[in-house]
Amino acid sequence: MSSKEIPSAVREGKPGSSMYPESSLGESIDGIDTGREVDWEPLVDYRRNGVSETTIHGAVAWAHGDEVIHSFGGNVLCYGRSMMKPFMLKAFTEELNDATWEQKAISVASHNGDTEHVAAAQSLLSEEEWPLMLTPLDVPLIQFGRQVRRPRRWYHTCSGEHSAILHGCRKKGWNRAGYTLPSHQVFKAYLEQIRTYLGTEWEPLRIAKDGCGLPTVSNTVAELAQIYAGLVRDKDDDWIWEAMVRHPDLVGGFNRLDSTILKAGAGRVIAKEGADGLLGLAIEHEDYPKGLGVVIKIAHGWNSQATWYVARAVLGVLGIDLRNPYPLHRQKAFIVPGIVPQKYVETLSKIDTWDEWDPDKDRWTYDIEV
Repeated sequence: MSSKEIPSAVREGKPGSSMYPESSLGESIDGIDTGREVDWEPLVDYRRNGVSETTIHGAVAWAHGDEVIHSFGGNVLCYGRSMMKPFMLKAFTEELNDATWEQKAISVASHNGDTEHVAAAQSLLSEEEWPLMLTPLDVPLIQFGRQVRRPRRWYHTCSGEHSAILHGCRKKGWNRAGYTLPSHQVFKAYLEQIRTYLGTEWEPLRIAKDGCGLPTVSNTVAELAQIYAGLVRDKDDDWIWEAMVRHPDLVGGFNRLDSTILKAGAGRVIAKEGADGLLGLAIEHEDYPKGLGVVIKIAHGWNSQATWYVARAVLGVLGIDLRNPYPLHRQKAFIVPGIVPQKYVETLSKIDTWDEWDPDKDRWTYDIEV
């Protein structure tokens, strides 16, 4: 029996067909460029004895206050994903004012699912309220040794955010049923927060369901950089900045990029990773009195090592020392100058992407006769 003869409820004209694309080539939507139409640029390449073996493409935007001062790799449209948790929680800062600093930090976290993460997330709700929390079943993001975990909602990287939203909804008197839906007050309050940075008339081109079930909206990389610059401007208006700085390991976890940046920044930098290759940086710097926002988007998705090299370079030219990631295997990473404004390129060339204990292992130390 051929595939066309097999009964199907999703084939064209059938009731389930609307849930699937019409073509494997993808539809063309007015105003929305696909990845094949974006002017991605190389951000970093991995070379073995001078030959590029892997090139990481993406886009970077710098914003000083409302002004985009540098853009590289195209003004890509993407979803803010978990990078936007600090702004989702801005709708609940008053309701969480009396929470502990640990509870505040876990509310904006994309955590590893370690014991301290689960405990902080659970503490935001009474045990009777736990069944209201709707993150998908998951296992810890990073497990060491032969650990076996039964999937639980609390292990999900977004459980702290969901708990905080439910905590806030109860205090606001909002119905907690359906809190993950775009029709709920939670999402409307989130859009209001974004509009404080992008203008009252701003509307998202697309709204999608994030991995945790909450709505995520589309923004350009430049818009995301402007929003992150606003995080610097408003750093003293609520507890979000201080909570992330006080408890960086609750925001991500062991060896996570955003947690490591928070520690390296010593209170001057807020960092937040987002799924599928996003990193937002809000930087307090004397040269940028209106606040500096830098957003990095990796074209092929989440790649913390590549993003780490780019973040080290961006922060390094601003005088903030972030350590290198763990070394590559018989390769060296090289940064593309365009990730920073032209005035920083000379400084960029002096920021090593290797350490003293990380010599060249990709070549012999004598001339080879062929």
